[in-house]
Amino acid sequence: MSNNSRSQTITRGIERTPNRAMLRAVGFGDADFDKPIVGIANGYSTITPCNMALNDLAQSAAVALRAAGAMPQVFGTITVSDGISMGTEGMKYSLVSREVIADSIETVCQAQSVDGLLAIGGCDKNMPGALIAIARLNIPAIFVYGGTIKAGHYEGKDLTVVSAFEAVGQYSAQRIGAAELLEVERRACPGAGSCGGMYTANTMSSVIEAIGLSLPYSSTMAAEDKETRENAARSGKALAHAIEAQILPRQILTRKALENAIAIVMAVGGSTNAVLHLLAIAHAAEVPLALDDFEEIRERVPVLCDLKPSGRYVATDLHKAGGIPQVMKMLLVHDLLHGDALTITGESIADVLREVSAEPRSDQDVIRPWRDPLYARGHLAILKGNLATEGAVAKITGVKNAKITGPARVFDSEEKSLEAILSGSIGPGDVIVIRYEGPQGGPGMREMLAPTSAIIGAGLGDAVALITDGRFSGGTHGMVVGHIAPEAAVGGTIALVIEGDSITIDAEARLLELHVAPEELQRRRTAWRAPAPRYTRGVLAKYAHQVSSSSLGAVTDGWPQRPGGY
Repeated sequence: MSNNSRSQTITRGIERTPNRAMLRAVGFGDADFDKPIVGIANGYSTITPCNMALNDLAQSAAVALRAAGAMPQVFGTITVSDGISMGTEGMKYSLVSREVIADSIETVCQAQSVDGLLAIGGCDKNMPGALIAIARLNIPAIFVYGGTIKAGHYEGKDLTVVSAFEAVGQYSAQRIGAAELLEVERRACPGAGSCGGMYTANTMSSVIEAIGLSLPYSSTMAAEDKETRENAARSGKALAHAIEAQILPRQILTRKALENAIAIVMAVGGSTNAVLHLLAIAHAAEVPLALDDFEEIRERVPVLCDLKPSGRYVATDLHKAGGIPQVMKMLLVHDLLHGDALTITGESIADVLREVSAEPRSDQDVIRPWRDPLYARGHLAILKGNLATEGAVAKITGVKNAKITGPARVFDSEEKSLEAILSGSIGPGDVIVIRYEGPQGGPGMREMLAPTSAIIGAGLGDAVALITDGRFSGGTHGMVVGHIAPEAAVGGTIALVIEGDSITIDAEARLLELHVAPEELQRRRTAWRAPAPRYTRGVLAKYAHQVSSSSLGAVTDGWPQRPGGY
């Protein structure tokens, strides 16, 4: 290991004796002061099954780093469980936690002058939070995914956490009884790992693998399998090499890498949250990326994987079928991936995929052959119109009706909409509007999994649409449109909708339109008044004051700042 590391500045010289004294207390010996210091950002927590096995991975990585001549130093990062906080006021802290994670990793690594970073995470915001920090820091870094949960099983069907949410809707619609609801709850989450479908955690782990900041095949491993610990050790060794070679994140986090990531999101049927997070990662890396880029790539990339929430399989099935490298190779041979993009190992994407077959195995149907995709074009459409002049994100996987026009059913919070759905007050043809749930207005841009799952559970998935300035869980499916910008709290058109207004959602035309005359809209806009902030102290108040529009990634470190946000 070379002696060109940043930590030399704090460990050499008589004036640095106090620094060395502190380091001796945590295990440094005389020979260790010339070794690079590697921070291990460990998201271990028993607050969620996603992160409960991460300590083992941190230990495996630390052993490998020491063997490679580095000095690992472990520190903790937070996590919150989206699944546990879903449908509650606590969900407002979920997206906020992405910023806290990024800020905490940046803070520790800069304060301690570490030479490299190995970040370990499992739950949804661990991945983008770590990537934002990695982009800001621009020191050699690698991400280690904690792994996905294995599927639960009930009456011959695979279960995930979304099965429990949808079962609530089925129960409320009297389609199942209390006993079956309890059995689904008991079996949906059988052990450690992140939510099992191609929801946000597995989408973002796939994104990081496609970008090249984690090792091949690592994004779809099961948390409880031995290979996940082996991957942590290999990642430690790879990071030691990257420090030696000074392979930096911004050499990897290029425009080409981000385009590769978007292509993978489309091909695997990934979460709408990937749009928000990739915009934020690009912002941190200072790489231009806009909503329109997602639409341009969507037009060219088919959906190749039959994965939950709208498909049949879970992430461990994708792993057995060839994982993300198989999907990437298919995109590469059809000129939909940049093969010359760099990875953390120093190899190009094309080098990494050299031995992977151009077509998936015939003994599986998780990954469809190129000639027979699940859908000819990507499933995340960017909609615009007078209801979303900056843009909105629609998830159209499995939607039978790509165009819906119907009367608005307007709710100023997630809770009020859920009450209406569960009481049977929503009928076929309705367009549910949930507003004041955006980044600033929520604040925190809650996910609407409870309402959307209740709609599916009630059997209205093909008959009802839902639009919101909030977000959706990766487990959401149906005709749903989120991330509407400008949001209601800053006077976006969604704030001006009244009960019964006619709204059109047209995925093919990429249109989100409120059928109200311009002069009437102007009258409503003149009469509209911004609501008082829901929080005036604490982290949510700070977040609401700093956060940008969702069309920019809901970032909190963009300047100049204007009162109330960007």
